Amino acid sequence: MARIDELRLMAKVARMYHEQGLTQTEIMERLNIHQSTVSRVLKRAEKEGIVRVILSVPSGTHPQLEEALQSAYGLEDAVVVDCVDDEDQIVRDLGAAAAFTLESTLKPGDVIGISCWSAALLAMVDAMRPTQRALGARVVQILGGVGSPGAAVHATIVTRRLASLISAEATLLPAPGVVGSADAKRVLMKDRYVQDALGLFKSVTVALVGIGSVEPSRMLASSGNIFSNQELKLLGGRGAVGDVCLRFFDAQGQPVITPLNDRVISMELNELRRVPRVIGVAGGRRKLNAIRGALAGKLVKVLITDLASAERLLAGNAEAKGAAKAR
Repeated sequence: MARIDELRLMAKVARMYHEQGLTQTEIMERLNIHQSTVSRVLKRAEKEGIVRVILSVPSGTHPQLEEALQSAYGLEDAVVVDCVDDEDQIVRDLGAAAAFTLESTLKPGDVIGISCWSAALLAMVDAMRPTQRALGARVVQILGGVGSPGAAVHATIVTRRLASLISAEATLLPAPGVVGSADAKRVLMKDRYVQDALGLFKSVTVALVGIGSVEPSRMLASSGNIFSNQELKLLGGRGAVGDVCLRFFDAQGQPVITPLNDRVISMELNELRRVPRVIGVAGGRRKLNAIRGALAGKLVKVLITDLASAERLLAGNAEAKGAAKAR
C-alpha cells in the first residue's frame, strides 16, 4: 500500500492531467519534478485505483468482433458494419465504410489497384470525399475494364473518379476481364496500353477488391465478363467457392486451375498475396463461403464486412477448430 504522501501526489498529478487537461511537461514545470516521475506517478495512480479507465463503446460499433476476426483469420484489420439484411443496402453500407477506411489510411505515393467490377467499390467511390493524403499516388485497374457498352462505363467511373478524388493519375486496363479464347488473350496482352497497366501490378501497394461467389453479381453479369453456366458448373465441380478479380479459389483459398484461367485478364492470386495491403469488401449470406475461402487463403489483409457475416465467419471458424480437435 502506498504511503499517504505518495497517494497525495498521485491524486494531485492525476487531477492535473485528467481533469485540468495539463500536459506532462506542464505538470513537471508546475510541481518541479522530473517528467519521468510524472509518467510513473500516472501509471501508479491507475494501479492504485485512483484513476479508472472506462471504455464506452458507441452503439453500432463492434471492436470485440473486429479483434476476434483479426485473431481468427490473421487479418491486419477488420471493419464490421451494422447492416439490415438487404443485399443492396449492405453494398451501400460497406462502400461507405470502405471509403472512410481508404481515406484514413492512404499515403503519398501509393499505387492503388482496384478491381473495377464490384458494386461495393462503386459505392465506396460514391461515398468518398476529396483528400490530399495521397499526393503522387496512382490508381490502376487490376481487372480488365472493358465490357458491354451499357456497363463498361461503371468500370471507368470507379477508376477515374477514385483517381480524381485523391488527386492521382489513373491507368486503365483496356481489355475485357474475360475474353473468348486463350488466343484472343495472347493478342490483347501484346497491346501497349494493356502492357502499361500490367507493368504496374508489381508496384501496387494497396489493392481494393470485391470478393465474388461463383454465381456472378448483377453488376458483373451485366458487364458480360462472365463464364457460361456450363463453365461455372466446371468451376463448382473443381471446388471453387468464390473469386477475386475473376481468379477462382477453393474453400482453402487456393487457386482452382482450369483452362478458363487462360481467358482472364487480371491480377493473379499469387500476385495479390504479394501486395502489402489488400482490402476486401464483401458481405451478405450469398458470399459467405467465398469470404471464408478468401480469408483461409490469406488473399486479403483487411476485411470490411457486415455484422451477420462476421458472426457467421467466427461461428464457422469455431466449429472447424472443434471438429479438428475431435479428430
